[in-house]
Amino acid sequence: MFYYLHILLIPKTNVMSNLKDYNALLAKANALDNSEAKKPYIPVGIYLQEAEDLYHWCLDDMEELKKAGLSEALVKELPMWVGAASEAQSLWMKEMKTREKAEQQWAEQSPQAYNLRDELLHAFRYAFRNNGDILNQLSVISDGTGHADMIQDLNDLAVLGRDNPLVLKGIGLEEEKIVAAATLSDTMRDLRARANGERYEDSNHLTIRNKMYTMLKMSVDEIRQCGKYVFWHNADRLKGYASRYLRKHKWSEKAQKEESSDDAL
Repeated sequence: MFYYLHILLIPKTNVMSNLKDYNALLAKANALDNSEAKKPYIPVGIYLQEAEDLYHWCLDDMEELKKAGLSEALVKELPMWVGAASEAQSLWMKEMKTREKAEQQWAEQSPQAYNLRDELLHAFRYAFRNNGDILNQLSVISDGTGHADMIQDLNDLAVLGRDNPLVLKGIGLEEEKIVAAATLSDTMRDLRARANGERYEDSNHLTIRNKMYTMLKMSVDEIRQCGKYVFWHNADRLKGYASRYLRKHKWSEKAQKEESSDDAL
């Protein structure tokens, strides 16, 4: 998916100015309904660079573009939307990296948690083999599947173990394993939340990134449409109002749909 790629460096744009632009335009972006937010259809970094290039290109044509109805204020605000969208993309990528790291940690550590849960169930069944009430509790604990169930099992076993230390000591079960079960339950629940959390499509950072991109795209589309209208017989100036990326690459069906309104002019 192209829009997960890292953004490229954009001339005259630094981290602090991007953050300033982001904060300045966040309310405007959030005013856009979620249903109207679009996902980028080409790599984000390339789109941002092309938007910045478009800004500098159209400055030389401002008088002619204004005569055709293009808002000068829209053009002047374009670099701010580039900076804001760049910051939004960076925040989304940071969240992605955090989740990927948590998923890797979960994959590495969860086998240990499952093994401890199974070991404690095995030991408890033996230790309490003559205690019907606790065996019933163990039956309830062992019922169920999935990561969340395993995490809760560890905590339930830790509580049961703390309540019956002498019985467990009698079968040679180390107290450290009861402590480890409680600790693992807590740490694995936190790790699973960071790894799983809200799914990507429900991420607030992703929603804002898409809204920032959509607001930027509306400005870019407006400028490109006007430029194509004004310079339809001037190939030298017309070329600056089309996407170089889409010219160089095969268009996907989605990209063609996105650009169809521009190409009609």
